[in-house]
Formats: sequence, C-alpha cells, structure tokens
Amino acid sequence: MVHVDVMDGHFVPDISVGQPVVKSLRKATDLVLDVHLLVERPERYVPEFLKFGADRIAVHAESTPNLHKVLRVIRSGGAKAGLALNPSTAVETVSDAMEEMDYLLILSADLGFADSPFLPRTLSKVQSASAMRSERRLDFAIQVEGSIGLEQVTALCHAGADILVAGSDIFQEDPKSRLAEMMRQAAMARQVSRV
Repeated sequence: MVHVDVMDGHFVPDISVGQPVVKSLRKATDLVLDVHLLVERPERYVPEFLKFGADRIAVHAESTPNLHKVLRVIRSGGAKAGLALNPSTAVETVSDAMEEMDYLLILSADLGFADSPFLPRTLSKVQSASAMRSERRLDFAIQVEGSIGLEQVTALCHAGADILVAGSDIFQEDPKSRLAEMMRQAAMARQVSRV
C-alpha cells in the first residue's frame, strides 16, 4: 500500500498533499492507495478522493458530526472505510461505529509533528480494539500509524495490529533493507501470535 496523509492546516497544524497528488499516484501505481484524511469536515472531500482513485479512506471520529454518514459514503463509493483515532481518544468512544468500518486507524504519535515519539500507551489501545473485535465477532482490521520503528513492530503485532504504517523510520538507513526488516519482524510476530 501507499499511505497518504492529507492535512488541512486546521485539524492538524501542517498542510500536506491533496486530491491532485492522489490522482497522480493512481496513474503511477496499481498499489492500494490508503488515504488518511486529517481534515475538518471530511465529508466535503471524500467524493473527490473516491473519484481520483483512493482505495481506502480513513476519517477521524473527532473531525465530523456525521461520522456514520461519511463511513457509508466511503463504502458506497467502493473504497474501504476507516475510522481514525487521535492518541487521546479512547477506542470505546467509537464502539457504536465499529460495524460500519473496515479498519480502525490508531495514531501512535501526536498529530502533525514529524519528531513526535511513539506513545507506549498505544499498545493497550490496540489490545482494547482487538478484544472488542473478538468479543463482538467483527471483521475490521487494526492499523497503527505514527513514529513506528523496529522497536515497536513485534509488540504491536502481538497486541493485535494487522497493518503498520512505516513512516520516516525506514529512511534512517537503507530504506529497502529497513522496510524488509520491519516486514520480517511483523511476519515472525504474527506466526508466534497464531501459535
């Protein structure tokens, strides 16, 4: 997958890429485009991201009063609907929306700051989400994003994470070998978790 953070300068302090970049990426790759909307009132933008080829779109529970409607629009547009949570938002606050999402995106670092450290309490949030998924027999994926390095991969997978967003950590060394090592650790952790 190619993960794309879209920031509006309001919901988070930074401004980043938008619809034209997603449109260009769609022309350049067949990989899944995983769009994370860190914007206020995402319902204004979802139709355009669908039109330009987003395969997965995550919106923040904190960013809209129309969460259920936005998730339905994403799914009806043929994309996977994701629900994203700020580090300070408890998993339990979105319990009633879990049946309408395809994945839960848990942020593991503070928003909008590239040098924010990984927040260790993320592990308990992932465990909570995994437990709720099992108890309710739901089928959503758990995705984690934010300052994830080699040191966190195994613990996050053991906690129940299915997808880890590799950010700037892979560029500290040779990106190809760094990413390969993260994937190797994740695969090993998943095998151990199944035993």
